[in-house]
Formats: sequence, C-alpha cells, structure tokens
Amino acid sequence: MSSPGGGIFSGFTKLCKGLAVILVGGHIVVQLLPISVTYLALIPARTIPFGWNLITAGYIEQSVHGVVISTLGLLFMGKFLEPVWGSKEFLKFIFIINFLTSVCVFVTAIALYYVSMEEKYLYMPLSGFHGVLAGFLVGIKQIVPDQELNLLKIKVKWLPSLMLLLSIAISFFTPESATYLPTLIFGTYIGWIYLRYLQRKPESKLRGDPSEDFAFSTFFPEFLRPIVDPLASIFHRMLCGKSEVSSDSQGYTLGSAPILGSDPIEASRRRERGARALEERLAAEKLVAGRNSEEPHIDANDRV
Repeated sequence: MSSPGGGIFSGFTKLCKGLAVILVGGHIVVQLLPISVTYLALIPARTIPFGWNLITAGYIEQSVHGVVISTLGLLFMGKFLEPVWGSKEFLKFIFIINFLTSVCVFVTAIALYYVSMEEKYLYMPLSGFHGVLAGFLVGIKQIVPDQELNLLKIKVKWLPSLMLLLSIAISFFTPESATYLPTLIFGTYIGWIYLRYLQRKPESKLRGDPSEDFAFSTFFPEFLRPIVDPLASIFHRMLCGKSEVSSDSQGYTLGSAPILGSDPIEASRRRERGARALEERLAAEKLVAGRNSEEPHIDANDRV
C-alpha cells in the first residue's frame, strides 16, 4: 500500500540520492569548518597549486538556499534525465560540465582581474552546483522541447533561456553577480556543446545531436535567429571544420567523409523516449495519488 504523499517525492534514483548526500555533506563541512572553503571552493589566485578545486567547487554550496535549490534540482531533474541517458552517461555529464565550467570561470576571473585590476576577482570563493543544473535544463530542452509546463504555461525548450535572462536581469541589482552568473552561462553553453557535438550514443555509435530543433539559435526568439545563425556557424566551423549537414542520415560531414556526428533520426528517437518516460512517470504519479486519496474512504468503510 502506497504511503501518503508518495507521488512527486518518490522515484528518485540511487545515484541522485548519493549525489544529494554529497551536496548536503559539503555544505555541512564548510559550515562547521569555514577554513575548508579555502581548499574546496574555486579561488582563482589559489587554484595553482590547489588545482583540485576545479572539481570540488561544483559540489560545495556555501548558503542554505543554495544547497536546497541544488539538491531539489538534482533530485527532480535527475529523476527524468538519468533513466533516459543511463547512470554512467548521467554521471559523466555531471563531471564534464562541472569541470569545464570551473575551468571557464577560472579563466574569466583571471581576465576580469587583468581588465579591472580589482583583486576581488582573484580571491572571491566561487562554488556551487548551479552550473550543472543549467546543463540539466539544456538536456531537458533537448529531450522534450515541446512539453508544456502546466504552472508556467511555457514550453520546456525556453527554460534555459528564461533562466539566463532572469539571472542577467537580477545581476544588475545584486553586487555578488560575479559569483553565480558566469557559472550559469558557461554551464548552459558547455552543456549544449557536449550534447550537440560530443555525447556518445552506444546504440548507434554516433555522437551529438545535429537536429535543427537543438541548434544554438533555438535559445533565442525567432526574430533574433537571422542574426544568431551566422555567428553560431562560425563556432560550428571551429568545432567541426568545414562542415555541412548532409541530407541523409549520416549527420555531419567533413569534406566528403562523414564525422561520427549525429543521426537526426536518432535525435528524434531520443526525444520520443524522453516524452514516453515523462508520460509514464506522470501516469505513475497520478496512480499513486489516486490510491492515496482512496485509502481514507476504505479505512472509513472498514470502521463502519
């Protein structure tokens, strides 16, 4: 018999629960031992020789609201993404996005210091899981782009864009924007690069997702795409060389040879699997909620 309230807060994977324990544990450590921030968070001036903080910083939340948001985001988005990608790919995605985001934030902080000569960019402790959460939003955009959120009445494909737009707007009114905004921007962009060009599909031995529905310009409104597309094509050529999308199922081509790029058909199948997984989860949660609502009536009849 299902326990009351089991619907939305059930179905979390063991991997996500384990990672959530790491996030909560990291927060407790830095609260009990504040000096540990020096060794675990990303402090650009001390990254050399403390190079490990490029990895550990992503799992350290310094604030209560930060650890709550990161833990809930990991559990709920992981509950959707891990079954679609598989546990190994899900963990690989987290590690790569976290590490590369930290590297980009480190380089940005150093650049800001040389431009402004303000030492705060060298010594501010940067940490948090929000870069990976931004990457998760890109993954959900890829899998179920046209799924509509009932509460917000918007399609899932706009979530990464709205998150960045809101974060940029807030940054104008908060002095600590440098501690989170670069992480969100790089987490989103690196998440897209990985899913667009690098993610390996074991079942097809292909990589990435070349579909038009997942192009970089889809992060922008329609009226901006004629401007964004030519700029995006420059970075596309940097990543893939002189390439074009073939009309058949071979994906990207480099000259006359096909790259292990992506199959548009495979991308479509992946979205179908994601949509099916989402529908099954929603149906299961409705079933649990229905059972929970029936239990009080059954108990009342038994007592009568």
